[in-house]
Amino acid sequence: MKTNWRKFIIFVLLCLSKSKIPFFLSEIKKIEKLSSKEKRKYQEEKLKRILLYAWQNVPYYHRILQESQVIQNRKVNLKNFKKIPILTKDIIRKEGKNLYSKEKRKGVYENTSGGSTGKPVRFLQDKYYDDWNNATKIFYKLWGNQNIGDKELRLWGSERDILVGKEKFSIRLRNWLYNRKELNAFRMSRKDMENFVKIWNKFRPQWVEAYVQSIYEFAKFVEEKKLNIYPPKGILVSAGTLYEPMEKTIKRVLKCPVFNRYGSREVGAIACSNGKSKELKISFWHNYVEIIKAENNRLGKILVTNLNNYSMPLIRYEIGDIGILTPKWGYLKKIEGREINVFKTKEGKLIPGEFFIHFIGVVFNKGFISKFQVIQKKYDYIIIKTILKDKKKFNENKAKIEDSIRKVMGNNCKIKWQLVKEIELLKSGKYFYTISEVK
Repeated sequence: MKTNWRKFIIFVLLCLSKSKIPFFLSEIKKIEKLSSKEKRKYQEEKLKRILLYAWQNVPYYHRILQESQVIQNRKVNLKNFKKIPILTKDIIRKEGKNLYSKEKRKGVYENTSGGSTGKPVRFLQDKYYDDWNNATKIFYKLWGNQNIGDKELRLWGSERDILVGKEKFSIRLRNWLYNRKELNAFRMSRKDMENFVKIWNKFRPQWVEAYVQSIYEFAKFVEEKKLNIYPPKGILVSAGTLYEPMEKTIKRVLKCPVFNRYGSREVGAIACSNGKSKELKISFWHNYVEIIKAENNRLGKILVTNLNNYSMPLIRYEIGDIGILTPKWGYLKKIEGREINVFKTKEGKLIPGEFFIHFIGVVFNKGFISKFQVIQKKYDYIIIKTILKDKKKFNENKAKIEDSIRKVMGNNCKIKWQLVKEIELLKSGKYFYTISEVK
């Protein structure tokens, strides 16, 4: 048996950096062996700890948890948990720093939601949360039989590759250590995908991690061109809804099981399937998940309470997706996330919706765009409906945004900004941040 020197070095480096990832990963493995009753008790204790902490240290929750009678005589009463008002993105924007912990925690950093609703929010996280989240992601891969150090190919988005032309040395070094190769999902012309196939076959990955929409479009290209491609052991998809036709195509063309991981920037990894069943195992040690059903409807709004983010507790957070829980505790039966459309150019280049979310909603938006929606009318013509908070900052950054879009859509792409006061929902009640009208 080969010695996994990469795993050994990675864990040594993590320990030297005082990371708790190895410790948390060990704890996850341990509690996974418990009975359902013991798992529930473990989760309830974590839920009580963060609720009490939020009441003690977070101004917004000091008021809310008392009003909802979740905190009584300095103790947590979980029977009243559902009386806590649902936390929406609008509340986060309105309350601002009232949602921050007064306690100074280690490694606090600011993050931004992916903006899949067209209206991203900013929030705080810290090293404790990040270590739990990374340990959870590693566990899900181990659960699917992917070991640390196995050859992995990632079809993921890289803004630096587009803006600068290459990744930082530290990223390249990390990829080498993890035995990982990355392909940029923000660059997916037909020529790019032909090159991806060559790189894929030469690298011969054991595992692949990819955006749902990107790997689906790649699989369709491989099938259309009747190309031979090396079959990995499995593909882990995220950042989008895995619809059944997409899953069937990916499985058929790439000849391997598909692992569906569900999560978000705000609360991290939420659930994952194991490639055999479509049910998704919830990370009960990291997130508490609720489904708020509409009347006479099996589907319901997904609410998430993160159990490890003490810098800015998100309690009963409305994530913006809908889904169904299974009768079996700790599993999601189905996720109906928001649609992500793929834009196309005349040359056959494909641009996933994640590109627009990332560049307009995250990379360049420093709080001056309140909400946006990108509509592709023709191959070389897009409209961006925009609700502004700061017109001056928008004008300062407008050219940079347009330049980034043209780098993927083509230099001749006409971009029309429509400054509006409201962006209407679809008849279904959903909001799409990208809509392609090009068939």
